[in-house]
Amino acid sequence: MDYSAYLVPLLLAFTALFGLWKRVNVYDALSLGAREGLDILLGILPNLVGLMTAVYMLRASGLMDALGGLLAPALVRLGIPPETAALLFIRPVSGSGALAVGSELMAAHGPDSYIGRVAAVMLGSTETTFYTIAVYFGSAGIRKTRYAIPAALIADLAGFMAAAMAVRLLFGTA
Repeated sequence: MDYSAYLVPLLLAFTALFGLWKRVNVYDALSLGAREGLDILLGILPNLVGLMTAVYMLRASGLMDALGGLLAPALVRLGIPPETAALLFIRPVSGSGALAVGSELMAAHGPDSYIGRVAAVMLGSTETTFYTIAVYFGSAGIRKTRYAIPAALIADLAGFMAAAMAVRLLFGTA
């Protein structure tokens, strides 16, 4: 018998009982948390809309493909397959866009190909940097990101290079 279906209801019941034991008005606490969550959503929504609009415009314009072609020699020197250039550009901005690019790469090259494996590891080992910064810094009211963006983009580049190297070491390039 699978008991995992009971996990969430038990967790909710435990939380409610613990709140009652601590003499906390559980419903008021839940309502307050929901209200604060909506306030945060309203604060970060303009940033998210702007980010998503920019991503879709760049993809539709063909600019990412042109940049990928220009950067192909540098990517090869870094050990990154040039076919994954679009993924490198879109991943720091949009998780859903990166997933779409990864799916396209796997459909074109196969999920067990070198490029498909590198794309999968890149998706799992890097972050949607601008989205994360927009959400967390926006919810905390931070306007000046200072070194956070450059440091995060350098970490993303390191993640992309490490993904390609790990796939090369574990599976080879063929």
